[in-house]
Amino acid sequence: MLNNKSILITGGTGSFGKMFTKIILSKYPNVKRLVIFSRDEQKHFQMGMEFPENEHKAIRYFIGDVRDKERLLRAFEGIDVVIHAAAMKHVHLAEYNPMECIKTNVLGAENVIQAALESGVKNVVALSTDKAAAPINLYGATKLTSDKLFIAANNIKGKRDIKFSVVRYGNVMGSNGSVMPFFLNKRKEGILPITDKRMTRFNISLEDGCQMVFDAIDNAWGGEIFVPKIPSYKIVDVATAICPNCEQKEIGIRPGEKIHEEMITASDSFTTYDLGKYYAILPQKPNFNISEYIKHFNAQIVTQGFNYNSGENTAWETVESLRELIKQYVDPNFEA
Repeated sequence: MLNNKSILITGGTGSFGKMFTKIILSKYPNVKRLVIFSRDEQKHFQMGMEFPENEHKAIRYFIGDVRDKERLLRAFEGIDVVIHAAAMKHVHLAEYNPMECIKTNVLGAENVIQAALESGVKNVVALSTDKAAAPINLYGATKLTSDKLFIAANNIKGKRDIKFSVVRYGNVMGSNGSVMPFFLNKRKEGILPITDKRMTRFNISLEDGCQMVFDAIDNAWGGEIFVPKIPSYKIVDVATAICPNCEQKEIGIRPGEKIHEEMITASDSFTTYDLGKYYAILPQKPNFNISEYIKHFNAQIVTQGFNYNSGENTAWETVESLRELIKQYVDPNFEA
């Protein structure tokens, strides 16, 4: 699928970018070029130690910011596939620095779209978040806006051979700033701060998140928001899995946080289709034939009013399964 192709990852030095790079170099040894686009010089240096250019001839480290369209235009020259993972994602920091979040997550998204349209890119997949569904914080609102921009970009492509799609999923195990590494670090103090003991979240591994993007590259017709079917966990179960003898101290939710997350709202149900291992939220006015799409994917429209909520999920992680996942994906030396 990606052999002899040129791929660029914005925010490529982050947790997703590093895992995606690892998988591409393993699965697609004949990838033509793999461009890591990020504004963080230190992360470029660190990633270059892990994936040296002299060992991986396809890889390029390209310092740049999605806020800078001219830099994106230069970076996109000769690129076939763009994965847009760059974002300002910490909820409380976005609440305190709103315009910085908007500049990166909204204006940066528009820059990626325009640069792709002007550079001959064939396929763009943007990463979203569960916080973009019925958002109550600025981060979620900017990612919802970003989703809308990427979906609508299919309407302005003209005769260009390009498609834009979005992948939306929940909390990623072990990613920068996520709760599992935080609890692992805090457990030595004997107290784990719990924002709210009722809190639930969707859960996905980095590998599975990457696979969703590969599926979108391969299967998108342009305009879909792909949502994986994944389990939820209770935050108290994560705390118990990591440190069963620690005190769980409830400290209250932070600004912009929800008790439960949604990935598909009841309002989305009118254009949401079950494709088997994941859902696809289609645009209200797609630029393809819906009947052909349904036939191709054997798609089933969900019932009206359906919503996909971490608190009402039918699949759940247990304390025991969480321990296995932490050992597998977060810390191989973990012992409860």
